[in-house]
Amino acid sequence: MIKKALILTGKHVQDHEFIYPFYRLLEDEFEISVGINEDSKVKGILGTDIPPNKNHPITKISEIDTKNFNLLIIPGGVKSMEKVRQNKRIIEIINQFNNEKKTIGCICSGVQLLISAKVVKNRKISGYYALEDDITNAGAIYTDLPSVIDDNIVTTAHYKDLGPWMKSVLENFYNRN
Repeated sequence: MIKKALILTGKHVQDHEFIYPFYRLLEDEFEISVGINEDSKVKGILGTDIPPNKNHPITKISEIDTKNFNLLIIPGGVKSMEKVRQNKRIIEIINQFNNEKKTIGCICSGVQLLISAKVVKNRKISGYYALEDDITNAGAIYTDLPSVIDDNIVTTAHYKDLGPWMKSVLENFYNRN
């Protein structure tokens, strides 16, 4: 089975929310591409290099073809997401993944991208606690659990639940592939 993951992010991503899925996917032998809003290496909000090593070059957002991937990870970081969500190509990529029913793992304020992509209506969705009103106003059912699965979208509110969330993301992926 080909396992190719795309992580979409930007400057000031929440470091934990990028690093844990990144290494967990490597551990599970995924090929990983990192699409960064700025199209260059950036720093997380806590100072981590994103991506953290030379073996995973940045994939330019304009060059991303969703046909080349079967898993999408959206880490959070409110300072990151307020900029990333303005990139219309990133929103199109999320819509393509959703339309193709490919697994999307989204954590914390990454839910802002799901809201901008208009893929949350009538779905159980988790996200950072401060975004409960935004999630509800977008037509979703806010659900605060360590891992919330609604069809192909797997969400969680906080990096304290990275373990259960990534377990569910991978189970969802393997059940679909």
